[in-house]
Amino acid sequence: MTTTYGTIPTSPTPPKLEYITRGKQRIKAGLGTRRPWKTMFDIRSLGIPARGAPEAISRIRDNISYFRMNYTMVMLLILFLSLLWHPYSLIVFVLLMAAWLFLYFLRDQPVIIWGRLVDDRLVVVVMAFVTVALLLLTHATVNIVAAVSVAVVVMVVHAVFRRTEDLFFEEEEQVIVSVAS
Repeated sequence: MTTTYGTIPTSPTPPKLEYITRGKQRIKAGLGTRRPWKTMFDIRSLGIPARGAPEAISRIRDNISYFRMNYTMVMLLILFLSLLWHPYSLIVFVLLMAAWLFLYFLRDQPVIIWGRLVDDRLVVVVMAFVTVALLLLTHATVNIVAAVSVAVVVMVVHAVFRRTEDLFFEEEEQVIVSVAS
């Protein structure tokens, strides 16, 4: 015989509420894989590349790799803001954002197509291409080209001036640990 003295009886969560709760948890976990915005915009980590172009290119490569999800969010936000006065484009963009959420931001399993693992970078490139291509079909070409150009400039400028010495690449550490094992 089990004792239930002192416990508060709970009713099982209805299926609809359980689905919403699981969705909230997936959103929090999915957005948790991005890098903290404080780390990205740390004023103390800004500086001009001392060795010129080679260091700038190295910073761009490292920062884009490290802040990939943050840069993607910034690019999509700039694109969204540029489409506010084009309702058809905005509708297409909202539908594409659902695809972005499921294929990139909120997925908990890697993408596998025909038995092959698809790299995150490839998912970003393909989704970006599809997003821009479908939006161009909505005849908001000037806004889209301007928004993508502004977003790329913002990302490159940030990547050039954001020092990389304080970044901690967890992926590299995991590879080193797995090789050592």
